[in-house]
Amino acid sequence: MKISRIDHLGIGVQSIEEVLPYYEEVLGLKCYAIEEVPDQKVKTAFLKVGEVKLELLEPTSPDSAIAKWLEKGGKGVHHVAYAVEDGVAEALTEVEAKGVRLIDKAPRPGAENMMIGFLHPKSTAGILTELCEPKA
Repeated sequence: MKISRIDHLGIGVQSIEEVLPYYEEVLGLKCYAIEEVPDQKVKTAFLKVGEVKLELLEPTSPDSAIAKWLEKGGKGVHHVAYAVEDGVAEALTEVEAKGVRLIDKAPRPGAENMMIGFLHPKSTAGILTELCEPKA
């Protein structure tokens, strides 16, 4: 697996509308995209800091992964996403062979026209890890 960069940091929030003024008015960042990902039951907002993106994640359903994480007291950074050059499917196979527990056995569609796959935090030093690549 070849990681080329940190693609984004996922930040769990109760309401994008409530926190966006902090990022835009206080930090001076600009939200360039808001998108709903229905199969993940989440609404996302993206901002850029240099080459790294911040992805604000708002649950759209009480049974979404983000809603459950927030309910358990999760705050702030939810996950770190790494761009992989050799494909998410290959990367998932490689890390699983090294004993890493997977959340996703195969890539799935994510926001911003990406294919994604998550690694379980119990195998990644407590950090929920996302591997991503642009859809072909």
